[in-house]
Amino acid sequence: MSAPAPENQQLRKVQRALVAVSDKRGIVELCSSLQQLGVEILSTGGTASVLGEGGVEVRLVEQVTDFPEMMGGRVKTLHPRIHGGLLARRDVEGDLEACHEHGIPTIDLLIVNLYPFEQTVAAGASFDDTVEQIDIGGPAMVRAAAKNHRDVAVVVDPDRYDMVIAELKEQDGQLSAATRQELALEAFRRTAAYDASISNWLGQQLEGPFPGSVTEQWNRIGSLRYGENPHQQSAWYLRNDGDSFSIADTTCHGGKALSYNNILDASAAIECCRGLEGPAAVVVKHCLPCGASERQNIDAAFEAALSGDPVSSFGGILALSEPLDVELARRLATTDLFFEVIHAPKFLPGAIEAIRDGVKWGRSCRMLEGGETGAQETVPIEVRSVPGAMLLQTRDRNLKQREDFTVASDREPTDQEWQDLLFGWRVLPHVRSNGILLANDRAVVGVGAGQPSRVDAVHIACRKAADRSKGSSLASDAFFPFPDGVEAAIDAGVTAVIQPGGSVRDGAVIEVADTAGIAMVFTGERHFRH
Repeated sequence: MSAPAPENQQLRKVQRALVAVSDKRGIVELCSSLQQLGVEILSTGGTASVLGEGGVEVRLVEQVTDFPEMMGGRVKTLHPRIHGGLLARRDVEGDLEACHEHGIPTIDLLIVNLYPFEQTVAAGASFDDTVEQIDIGGPAMVRAAAKNHRDVAVVVDPDRYDMVIAELKEQDGQLSAATRQELALEAFRRTAAYDASISNWLGQQLEGPFPGSVTEQWNRIGSLRYGENPHQQSAWYLRNDGDSFSIADTTCHGGKALSYNNILDASAAIECCRGLEGPAAVVVKHCLPCGASERQNIDAAFEAALSGDPVSSFGGILALSEPLDVELARRLATTDLFFEVIHAPKFLPGAIEAIRDGVKWGRSCRMLEGGETGAQETVPIEVRSVPGAMLLQTRDRNLKQREDFTVASDREPTDQEWQDLLFGWRVLPHVRSNGILLANDRAVVGVGAGQPSRVDAVHIACRKAADRSKGSSLASDAFFPFPDGVEAAIDAGVTAVIQPGGSVRDGAVIEVADTAGIAMVFTGERHFRH
């Protein structure tokens, strides 16, 4: 059943407000404006002190309840004279009679933001200190006011203060039913997210990374024109999980709004670039890295990444690990390719204009700025959905170093081969399985991805690399079940292979490598990405 539509003409006079906030941003200005409108301000300890210092006249909550704060502030608003004032229905005679009989002042506006539990968790506080940041009275008041939103307005976000004051001034100190209903929805979403963060944190503390229940809240960023195809509806949401980087946190300069596919591809490019070392560049098409490289400077990294597969790079996504300067921007503008999206941590002066005005596709290019793209920690859990269920797993970030691997062949890799093998192993987690990647001089020269047969993936990667496969190093995301894949690589000129090992036919595969005189390294871990 749908909720009744609010009647915008149904106004409610705000005569009394209760203010108790942990985030003090803008609270003095808000309450000063409320006081000028004749609103009585009730408040608690810390908030009351800030308001008093700001010249706002305040009536303390304990003066209403005739009961002092106690237990270090744990008990202060949990009282019938507070909750009665929030829950009393103005059109129910019995509620108003109860208020009169028990000396309960009605409260028309509640301004509360909750203890900073999420920030405390992010700061790595101790278990006991984190528990102390679980708010009890705040959520109880917020829920009470939101339930009674026909008569009471509740504000939980400081960004809403200006809107509330503007409407009160326009409406002679009154708020509309539509506003109260909208604020109530925001309030319930906030308490839901707050409770979810507490439940998830405590579950992880007691039960590990995959607790018995997981609750998430996703906040809509905006609607998209369509999904992967024009007949599919779509929107995108930000997960409230504190990740150190999200594409939603970037600033977009120019171009049309990001599409569903743009977001998928740009995220894949940025994530791949985050896993590389030094100045790096990645080109992604259809969520696959068709070009990637590590170099001594970002200009050389771009050139090497672009040469990985110039045909597939057309209309792709470019991610850079270093700021984009005007010289490289001008180089981008001279290519025969075009990029749907370019991401860099920063666009230096003149770079945006050089792309926007220097080439015919410049004004349609989305230039995303923000976030460091070098290797760094990310949230360890990733989520994928299937119909009717959700899959959680730790992120594929456990990339070992050279000393952790085993040389299975008679021949040791050369230093250059080691560099290429390790580079390929860093890029490989971003290639769809079955995944094969050829690298030369820390640059991708061929990729075979998403194939049911590993030997077919080898053939595709070698065909893409063409003559560049000679002297290249091959990375395989899983073991070779038969020697045929390695034989195909040897025929194409590959001189070193890195793979997990673990096949019942490892002996036969190693024998093929030794007979050809190529190096083979076993990692002991695979990198499937379905």
